[in-house]
Amino acid sequence: MKFEKINNKGQAQLFKNQYLEMLTKTHPLVIWGMYTPVITYFLYYAGSTLDYPLARIALTFLGGMFFWTFFEYLMHRFAFHAIAESQRAQKFIYTLHGNHHHYPRDKERLFMPPVPSLIIASVLFFLMRLVMGTNVFMFFPGFMLGYLLYGSMHYAIHAWNPPFKWMKPLWRNHHLHHYKDEHKGFGVSSTIWDRVFGTMFDLKKEKEDKEKVKELMY
Repeated sequence: MKFEKINNKGQAQLFKNQYLEMLTKTHPLVIWGMYTPVITYFLYYAGSTLDYPLARIALTFLGGMFFWTFFEYLMHRFAFHAIAESQRAQKFIYTLHGNHHHYPRDKERLFMPPVPSLIIASVLFFLMRLVMGTNVFMFFPGFMLGYLLYGSMHYAIHAWNPPFKWMKPLWRNHHLHHYKDEHKGFGVSSTIWDRVFGTMFDLKKEKEDKEKVKELMY
């Protein structure tokens, strides 16, 4: 979904109904506030009630965080940038992610808003519960922290310059995804899977367009 002009002001209107439109927006702190208690309680439950040892909890938790990076890559590449023919499917993809490319300065649509977020998180939790049993109480918190860090990293990439030199490739990879080629650079919280699957920009050859980058920053 390519846009000839990036809108530097305002927001996309996703629904005509003002109440539905309101439900498409959120602040990062709202999502952190929703899931931090869940993450904390699940880890506590795994240790106190299920009696998993601390090392097992920590390793499974980190496994969940790592799995998030893979899930994030797959979703961004194959769902958020799916090629749709029908107008209904195109509208769905635009609502899901295309509006961010059209209005990259819209701060209120970087996280999935609360209602759909809770629905999707619940479905994923129960699917993971079926696959891994009680291990889900250690794995799912890591997965969700991965999501929270991804959303926060996405916010940071559009708001500030990278705080450390080693993070610059991550910033540039995402900026290039926006203004150079949306079929590359799908990793936001990590470039691991872009490197594995060959969708990483060759940053040594890509010249940074500072004016284009400015259009993406708040």
